[in-house]
Amino acid sequence: MRIVCCLSLLLLCSACTPKPAPETTPAPHAFYPGPAGEQPTQYEGWDLVWHDEFDGPALDPAKWSRTPRTRGDWANMMSDDPGLVTFRSGVMTLHGIRNPDTSPDAQPYLTAGVSSRGKFSFTYGKVEIRARFQSARGAWPALWMLSNDYKTKERYGEIDIMEHLNFDDKVYQTIHTHYTLRVDKTNTPQRFTTAPVQRDRWNIYGIEWDDQNVTFTLNGKPTLKYPNLPDKGHAQYPFVKPFFFILSMQIEGKWVGQPKAEDYPAWMEVDYIRLYQRPGEHNLDEPGKK
Repeated sequence: MRIVCCLSLLLLCSACTPKPAPETTPAPHAFYPGPAGEQPTQYEGWDLVWHDEFDGPALDPAKWSRTPRTRGDWANMMSDDPGLVTFRSGVMTLHGIRNPDTSPDAQPYLTAGVSSRGKFSFTYGKVEIRARFQSARGAWPALWMLSNDYKTKERYGEIDIMEHLNFDDKVYQTIHTHYTLRVDKTNTPQRFTTAPVQRDRWNIYGIEWDDQNVTFTLNGKPTLKYPNLPDKGHAQYPFVKPFFFILSMQIEGKWVGQPKAEDYPAWMEVDYIRLYQRPGEHNLDEPGKK
């Protein structure tokens, strides 16, 4: 997420969580299921160590929690309304809608996100997330990762695997750290890229990450490599510790702009999320399994 979002995320707290809005039923949309019964790809030199195919009837509470509302641009429309996260034919949909009743919740739009914070984190690996989204003015779907100690600004690390704005025919893939935010804003080393996509189509967004590089991928092809440069100090590459996932469908923000009411509902569909690690180098943190 952009700088303002990174800094606002530090405000995350239970007091920011709103009262639940009345249950809503998102309007039907053109649903495109993932490949029926597709088995995870096996890659030479990689073990599949964690995944969610979203083939159940509801969110797996051992892996995910709903994202609470915060004052950050990326989460100020979040709602815990159960109707905003749905499951069908092995696909999870995060909905974004116009708020049908602003009396209990004054926000004009409502949307959803899920996070593995406190449920699952990991250090290093190959991540693949197959997703598609319905574009809309003011829609901002994102697939990203934060370090467990993100509240400590000198140790801040964020990997934005994919962000999409409005009706763009491209996605953003970005690194954020204390170094990129506060120390050196010259994009040295290169910390972000854009990659062309066929808007609203299925794509596989990913990274390959180790102690030397974070390499972004799109449909299996590298798009940007962010290196570890020891001479720049530890804040330049804080990617040597556990990170967790956030999958969010935001509406409105300083970066994405204002929504256009007639474009809604909007949504992001996620077919699967898969994590591979090198044999003998599995590094997972699953507190619920201890």
